[in-house]
Amino acid sequence: QVDLVGTGGGLVQIGGSLRLSCAASRNPFKMGWYRQAPNKERELVATLTVDGTTEYGNSVKGRFTISRDIDKKSASLQMNSLKPEDTAVYYCYGHHLWRDWWGQGTQVTVSS
Repeated sequence: QVDLVGTGGGLVQIGGSLRLSCAASRNPFKMGWYRQAPNKERELVATLTVDGTTEYGNSVKGRFTISRDIDKKSASLQMNSLKPEDTAVYYCYGHHLWRDWWGQGTQVTVSS
């Protein structure tokens, strides 16, 4: 069992920055975020494994940065240069022992 609690998000202007955080009950092998916009499928934002392998969605490369604090069993997502198309519900994600785990979603809205 991996319990995930995501925090952060909110309303930000175009070009602004936000930081999301996720706290886990135990360190999953892989941790990160997916997002889902209205009428769209859930998509990868960023993940980071315990051995340092990162993966980013194509649309966020160069703008978002994921990090982990293994001691604190947490991860953070720094989101810069936000665009309206980044508007979505962001879900904290963990993969551990061949299972996917999800936190509650947090809304990110990018507006002019």
